[in-house]
Amino acid sequence: MPTDDTPTRNIALLIDADNASWHALDPVLTVLAELGTVNIRRVYGNWSKPGLKGWRDMSVRHGIEPQQQFDLTKGKNATDMKMTIDAMDLLFRGRVEGFGIMSSDSDFMPLATRIRQDGLPVYGFGTAKTPQGFRQACSRFIDVAALEQANGADAAPATVAEAPADTSATDSSLSDTLPPAIGARATPARKAKPPVDQELLKLLIDAYDASKRDEKGYVSLSAMGQLAANRSSFDVRNYGFKRLSDLVESVPNFQIERREGRALVKRLR
Repeated sequence: MPTDDTPTRNIALLIDADNASWHALDPVLTVLAELGTVNIRRVYGNWSKPGLKGWRDMSVRHGIEPQQQFDLTKGKNATDMKMTIDAMDLLFRGRVEGFGIMSSDSDFMPLATRIRQDGLPVYGFGTAKTPQGFRQACSRFIDVAALEQANGADAAPATVAEAPADTSATDSSLSDTLPPAIGARATPARKAKPPVDQELLKLLIDAYDASKRDEKGYVSLSAMGQLAANRSSFDVRNYGFKRLSDLVESVPNFQIERREGRALVKRLR
C-alpha cells in the first residue's frame, strides 16, 4: 500500500530505439520511479532492422509497446515525428503528469521545451554526446553511461569478507548509507567519480547564495537543489553520485550538517 511520500503520478516513457541503448532501460525505469509509475511505455523504430533486436527482447520483458515506423526516405528519420505526435497527444489528453525521453537526438529539444511549458517534468536520457540544446530543455538530463556504471556497481555481489553496510544513518529525504567497512577484502573496485567541474561548482555556489540562510550560515539542501534545478538540467548521477548530499559532501567548498532529519549546507570560505 503506497505511503504518503510514494509518488503516484502517471508517467510516460518514450524511447527512440535508433538513438538509445536498451542496456540502460532497467536503471532508467528506476530513476523514473522518483516521479511516479511508468504506465505508458513505448519504443519507436523500424523493427525490420537487425540492430533493434535488443529492444524487441526488452519490449517483451518490460511490457513496452513497440511502435513500427518504416524508413520511407533514405537519410530521413520518421521515428522522431511519430514520437513527437504521440507525446503531444498524451500531453493534451491531460492524463500524463511527467515524461521520460530516451534519445540523444537534438530534434527532441522543441518537444521537451513544449512539455515543460505546461508545467510537466521531462527527464532526458542520452549519451555524453547529446547536444546541449536537448540537455537544457529537459527538467533533468541523465547520462546513461554514468547511470549504467552506477547500476552495475550496485549490482556487484558482496563477498563473505565484505562487512555489511550500515543503513541506519539516514535523513528523511536522502536516505544516505555508510560505505562498506575499510579494509574489506575482495570488494569489487569502483571507478573514480568524475571531478566536479567549475561550471557545476559555480551553479552550486549561486544556488547557495540565493537560498535563505539561518544564523549560522546554513541553507536547506533541498531548497538549494531546487534552485539549481531551476537553472540547469544537471543530475547528480552524471557525476557518479546517487544523491545531492553525496555530491555536495564531495566538494571541499561545502559542509553538510544534519539536524532533526534535515540536511543543511554551509559554504566554506
